[in-house]
Parts: sequence; structure tokens; C-alpha cells
Amino acid sequence: MGLSSSFARVVAMIGGGMILLRRWQGADTDTQAFGSQPKIPEARPQGIPTLKMPSARGWKGDEKPVAAPGLKVNAYARDFDHPRWIHVLPNGDVLVAESSGVPGKIRSAFDYAMVTTMQRAKAAGVSANRITLLRDKDGDGVADVRKTFIENQPQPFGMAMTDGTFYVGNTDGVMAFPYEDGADKITGKGRKIVDFKPGGHWTRSLLLSADGKKLYAGVGSLSNIGDEGMEAEEGRAAIYEIDLQSGDSRIFASGLRNAVGMAWEPSTGELWTVVNERDGLGDEVPPDYLTSVKDGGFYGWPLCYWGQIVDDRVPQDPAKVATALQPDYALGGHTASLGLCWVPDGTLPGWGEGMAIGQHGSWNRSTLSGYRVIFVPFKDGKPSGPAKDILTGFLAPDEKFSYGRPVGVTLGPDNSLLVADDVGDVIWRVTPE
Repeated sequence: MGLSSSFARVVAMIGGGMILLRRWQGADTDTQAFGSQPKIPEARPQGIPTLKMPSARGWKGDEKPVAAPGLKVNAYARDFDHPRWIHVLPNGDVLVAESSGVPGKIRSAFDYAMVTTMQRAKAAGVSANRITLLRDKDGDGVADVRKTFIENQPQPFGMAMTDGTFYVGNTDGVMAFPYEDGADKITGKGRKIVDFKPGGHWTRSLLLSADGKKLYAGVGSLSNIGDEGMEAEEGRAAIYEIDLQSGDSRIFASGLRNAVGMAWEPSTGELWTVVNERDGLGDEVPPDYLTSVKDGGFYGWPLCYWGQIVDDRVPQDPAKVATALQPDYALGGHTASLGLCWVPDGTLPGWGEGMAIGQHGSWNRSTLSGYRVIFVPFKDGKPSGPAKDILTGFLAPDEKFSYGRPVGVTLGPDNSLLVADDVGDVIWRVTPE
């Protein structure tokens, strides 16, 4: 890669020294920026960004995450190759997208250190480029049928199905394939309905409208804050709306650095998403967030964050900043909140209704955050109260390794909560105890 391993170790040592310095300065905090009115610290731009990530260990034997009181968890299926996203077909079959980020260009010593750290943490590597079908024939909560549904797709992620067509969100666009109800494999030739710029934040989540006529797709930014110029970011950091009848597509909302999971809030019909914010300003600056998404809304990236807090590292446009919308609910700094699904009342007994969120976990703060599945309660179409843990125990107490990292979350065919774990290579199933 052009840089020696000894040089990479020097970079890592410098990063470790910066972590200690920030702790000494009080840069890290036990109080995360969470909720509708978070306390967001003052930004502290970092010359050398914090680089800290646990090694990937995985689960051994009967080890599993810790479920909240009143809940239990079991492995629905194991032995995947980086399972990222889950989709349930109308007949109850469960689809799992197995894909991974791939290392980008190495332009600096920090890039090299970051890539090697990501590989050690199993956050980047060779992508399986496959979607696998699971079926629980005997209803015991463990899949007993497993088949390759489709393969050789470029980093498949989001999935949707309507009117005999199966849609796949690949990193370079959305593909449409003919699908027959109950089929356990895609055999027909697909067609691309929209092109996206690949790479960078590579995931392309998909969500159908309630009437099945429109498809929404999340497309993340190429870089942290437009590091390669805003021309390279054109058409990115947005949620798209695709008209499935006409084939037309448009940017539905912009300024969303990396909008991944999407869900509908049923009482209002509003679209909601979770967004990963920018790096290099401190442990809690800015927080990742959960927000409703307004048609035509601009959410700040890269000019500003949490409404109209300006990021001085970026050339400014005051008129554009003045239009930036403030998100609804902060999810803590660098939690890498990726998965999102609506949880109806009664799914988790006594919890009410709300959103389940898979927090993949940080790599760029002095004290790690995320590495859990949380629940944000809702009332009257809005978040109402503090978040609660659904699953924890993915991260070792000393933060040196992770057993797993939760990503996609969705409701299973039996009303369980299914969670994709791309380090443990497991699909977990959460049910009442």
C-alpha cells in the first residue's frame, strides 16, 4: 500500500496519544448528546482525528447479546459473510444482504492507519455481494432453510418488493428484478432504474411508499465534509424519491451526510431516517440523529449541523445555512446509528410504540459509543422520552474487542425483532421472555 507497517504503527501511536490528551482536557464525557434537546459541546476541530476501534472477535459457543429485562434473544441464523441488512418478503421468507465496505484509495498515513484499523475490526474487506434467503419452516424461531437468493451484485444493501418486482439497492444504483411470489431465487434478468455514484458511504437503503408507487433510497456522502470538493459530492448526501411507474427520480431531501435506515411513522405518514454525522469535531460533536424527513428539506451537511451550528472548516453559504432544518432527536456522538424500523405497540410488551435503532458503534471517539440496539418511544407521531436499550453486550468492557456490531433491524414474520450483526455474522431474534 506504499506505507510500511511500522509507519502505520507510528500513526496509531500518535492517535492514541491524542486520545489521552483529549481525555486529560476533558474532551470526552459520560453524558451523551441524546434526546430532543441535547447538550452539544463546543466543537474542537482535530488536526489528527481520533482513531479507535475494537478488534473483531465474534461470538463463541453459546455467547449472545444481553437482552433487556422481559426480553430474550436467540440466533435466528449464523455463519454469514458480513450480514448488513434484512428484508421480510410477504410469504415470511427472510432475506439477508451480505456485503461490506471495501478499502478506498490510500492518500495519506492516516488513510492507511484507518484502513488497517477498519480491516482489523472487520469493518472493511472483500464484499460477499450476495443476498441469502432464510425460512423457518417449523416455526421454532430458528431458520431451517437457507438458499442463495441472488448474487454478484455490487455491494447490495436495501431491498424492497412490490407488484411482482424485487428491488435491490446496490452501491451504484437500484436494480429491478422480476419476482414470483414464493420463489426462493431470482432467475430473471434485472434492469437498472436509477444510477448512483458508488463508493464512499456505500450503502443504499430502500423503502417503499405505503401505496407501493414510489421508492425512497438513501445515498450517503463520498467524504467527511466535502474533502474532495463539492463537485464530487453532487447528487449525494440525500434521500431520493423514485416514481416506479414513470421511472423519474428526484432528490427528496438533502444535506443528510449518511442517511441509512428509513421507516414510516404510521399515525402521521411521515418518513423518518437515522443519519450519521461528520467526524473530527470531538466525541459528542455533532450527534448522530433520528429525524422526520420533509420534502425539499435541507439538513445542513456539510455547512452546518443540528440546525444552524456552522462548521467553520467548510466554505460557508449563509443563505443556505438559514434554511437548514434541525433534526428531531439526537442519538449520541458517532454511535453510527444505521438500522431503523417502526415497532408497533405490543411488540415489546410494556414498551409502547416507537423506533428500534441498530447502533453499529463508533471508531472515532476516545470512549466508544453505540454497539447496541435501542428503542426510542413515540407519542403523537414524535419521540417522547429517553431511549431504552433492547440489546447490549456487543462490546467488551475494556473496549479492546467487539463480539458483534448490530446493523439492520426489522420485524420478523412472527412479530419478533430481527437484528443483523455483521461482526458476529449472526441474525439475532428478540422476543418477549
